[in-house]
Amino acid sequence: MNGFGPVAESTRSGTATLVTAEDTQALGRELGGQLSAGDVVVLSGPLGAGKTVLTKGIAEAMDVDGPITSPTFVLARLHRARQDGRPALVHVDVYRLLDHAAADLLGELDSLDLDTDLDDAVVVVEWGEGLAERLSDHHLDIRLDRASDSEVRTATWTWSAT
Repeated sequence: MNGFGPVAESTRSGTATLVTAEDTQALGRELGGQLSAGDVVVLSGPLGAGKTVLTKGIAEAMDVDGPITSPTFVLARLHRARQDGRPALVHVDVYRLLDHAAADLLGELDSLDLDTDLDDAVVVVEWGEGLAERLSDHHLDIRLDRASDSEVRTATWTWSAT
């Protein structure tokens, strides 16, 4: 059983307590099932909060090729859909761009030549707050926090207004 309960398809915002890594991954699967091509997901939270684990769940729901690992040193990884007509997942980590407030995220992604149109993919951006919103006016913001001296995490998510 999940530590957070089911997430309704129409959920625009919510909060969940995540006791285990499996709970975090399950929440990713639930939210990932709501995503479609062109959507941007902005993940924020401290190191070790579970951003990549949540992305693994999103990738499972989207049925894309893996493995899903943190793209910190490569900036972005493309995970192709296993089924025709389904969106790819572009997993981005902008941690190393944080010192560059004027960074052109779209330009950086374009320069990687990911061989996909971002409009035909779901883009998940770790550490993207303040930068990823430039990719799309319509995005899902997910904040993960971990209680001090505990492995329990709290996830808070909301879709931007469109």
